[in-house]
Amino acid sequence: MFSGIVEEAAEVVAVLEDKGNLHITMKSSFTDELNIDQSVSHNGVCLTVVALPGDGTYTVTAIKETLDRSNLGGLKPGDLVNLERSMKIDGRLDGHIVQGHVDTTAICTDVREADGSWYYTFEYDVAPELAKRGYITVDKGSVTVNGVSLTVVEPTNNSFKVAIIPYTHDHTNFCRIEKGTKVNLEFDILGKYIARIAAV
Repeated sequence: MFSGIVEEAAEVVAVLEDKGNLHITMKSSFTDELNIDQSVSHNGVCLTVVALPGDGTYTVTAIKETLDRSNLGGLKPGDLVNLERSMKIDGRLDGHIVQGHVDTTAICTDVREADGSWYYTFEYDVAPELAKRGYITVDKGSVTVNGVSLTVVEPTNNSFKVAIIPYTHDHTNFCRIEKGTKVNLEFDILGKYIARIAAV
């Protein structure tokens, strides 16, 4: 379980294909605090630490299902990935409840600067039956974009905007998102539960 408050935008050191899997090696400032089997969110995807070689890096493995649903398959050395360790039970929930289970990807269709901040527009494709089950965005609701908890602005059936303040822009990989960039989306779990209950 995560909160969508990114701790660090860290650099990919290496990627290694292994049959249908992808081993991703990261260099992070908190690597020395990690343990094998620990969960870490990578661009909003919950992955398990599988190796700690002792050189300031760690490795996680993404399986085919994860690669099909997310943007992790396109990672290459030098890319920035938003990282968040799992939420402490006695901590503050500064973002919203994030599972680390990416629902789909979206494409950035516009980036507009607005007096020191930025508005990003994203478009996504979700089947109507999934939309009825809560896989949607709602005005002023929460959505996770590349692991970042954000507030939805001006949603449509297949798009929404988010406003990004300078701190978030500079401390996450939003600083590298441009028109055409693919991002990971996780829709609000509370909305999914409500839609499910309403359908019963």
